[in-house]
Order: sequence, then C-alpha cells, then structure tokens
Amino acid sequence: MKPKLFESLMANENESRQLYEKLKENTTHPFLKRYCDRGIKEGFFSDMTGALGKMHDTLVAYAWPELIGRSMIKVKPTTEAMERFPLDEGAVAYRYAEGTVTRLSAKKKTTVDIPTDILADASDEWTREYIEDATWNVLDNAVENVGLALGQKETETIISLYGAIADADLAGGAVLSGGGAVLSWAKLLELHQAVRGENWRPTVLAVNEMQLHQLLNDDKFIHAQYLPSSQTDLEQGTVTSVLGMKVLASTLVPNGTAYAIDTRVAAIMLLRRDVTAEDWEDTKNGEYGIRATTRFGLGVLRSKAVAKMTNIKQTLS
Repeated sequence: MKPKLFESLMANENESRQLYEKLKENTTHPFLKRYCDRGIKEGFFSDMTGALGKMHDTLVAYAWPELIGRSMIKVKPTTEAMERFPLDEGAVAYRYAEGTVTRLSAKKKTTVDIPTDILADASDEWTREYIEDATWNVLDNAVENVGLALGQKETETIISLYGAIADADLAGGAVLSGGGAVLSWAKLLELHQAVRGENWRPTVLAVNEMQLHQLLNDDKFIHAQYLPSSQTDLEQGTVTSVLGMKVLASTLVPNGTAYAIDTRVAAIMLLRRDVTAEDWEDTKNGEYGIRATTRFGLGVLRSKAVAKMTNIKQTLS
C-alpha cells in the first residue's frame, strides 16, 4: 500500500498542516467542523478510496423528481430589491407572490415592477451523536438532500407561475385541449403553432413524465426514418429535443398538462441571493442542522409566449 498523502503532508509540510489546523479552528459548528474535517482528510487519502463511508452504502437513495425549474425560465442575477421591465403593447404581466399570482397590467404599453421578495428554504437536523459517527459520504449526502429539497421548491413555484396565467392571456387566446388522447406529434404541432402564431419561438417543452413516455410510444420518436428519432435516447428513456424545443420532463408538472414556452421572453426569475447554506444549533436539546435558502422574484412578462395544453390522457396508452 502506498503512503497516505494526508499523513505525509501533516508530517513533512508545515504550511499544509498550519492551513489545515487553522481551518478547523475557524469552523466552530459541530456539523460543519465534522464535515470539513472528514472531507479534507478523506480527500487526501488517495489510497483509501472506498475504505470510508460504509454507512453511506446502507442508505436508501431518495427518488427525486427532475428539477427543471431554472431551465423553464430566464434567470437574471440582481442586487436590487426590485427591477422594472417594459412591456410590449398587448402584453399582460403576472407577478408571483406568496400564495397568489397577481395580474399586473391591462393590455397597453406600460412597465411592470418585479420585487425579489420570495424566500425558499429547506433544512435538516441531526443529533450530535449522528454527527460524531457519520463519515464524509453520509454528511455529503445530507447536504445534497437539503439542496435538492430547495431545488424542488423552486421548480414547484415556477410551474405554478405558468399555471396561473389566465386562459385568455395564453398563446392562441385559450388553453389547448388534448381531447383525452395521448401526447403525439400532432399535439406537439398544436402547441408549437400556438406560440409561433404570436410571433414568438418556443424553446422549451415542459411535460410530466407520463407524457414523455407517451412520446416514446409514438413511432415518430423511435423509428429512424422519422426526424425526431435522432433526438431520442431510448437507453435513457428521453426525448431531448423536438421542433427546436428542449424537452423537460418532471413529475412536478401536472399529469395531463404540457407547456410550450419561449423562455427568452416569457418570464423572468430575478435571483437576489443564490443557494446559501447556514448552520444552526440547539445545544439544549442536542440538535444541530443546516438550512439552505434562496431569495428571488418571479414574473411573467409576455404571457403570449406560453402555450398550454390540458386534458391529455393520463395513462400510457
């Protein structure tokens, strides 16, 4: 077995040892102290890969939905508490607020203000004994779960923003009907045409996983003689692109509903604070945890760049 890099650095490299000890001193929270200690130390054990983290092997991985939220909307970082956007003549804007969506403008040339007042957070907690016994992989898994939970909240909020657009304000002036049939090439053409008819160009198709598999059951998406087949990965069970639209599938999109969106102009997500992790502790009860937060604002700027189809069959065939 070759010498351990970590032990070698601690024994022979005074600068590396001082840096490591300084980092440990600056990390006072029990969870983060353990996280840094195990992470740095195990990272240096080049000959010990797989030797640690045995607890991680016994964990059952959670089944997370696809977090497609930020792919469905234009994301713009900002340092402002509010941003103002001009609207085209005939545009209708929506701003998402806690628990509601507000229609902001009549159909006239105007501006809309979007504040960054939405706070999403996710957290987890552990006992001190758990922290003491946990290996690096277990701690890493816990932090990842908090981040995934936060991403799920973001995705749900963005989907609800599009879902709350009034039917008359959508592309084509109405919700398209799936007629109780499975999603097919013809239905995709209806969605695409609705947005193109408003002189916008859809860039994203957002569907439920069930509708994605309905497409995979359509000859036009799996046979080589058809154009879309080159953009279908049967091994992964995905349709990556169709009619110039990136296909995004998630169980967070309501089953039986599909959206075609021109993400360049339809809506915006103002990101005031990106994902930030903070630690907390309750020494009286022996509980410690980590909390991830993000602060942002949402608004639909051009509702006519969004087409929506409902009443699609909710079973595979």
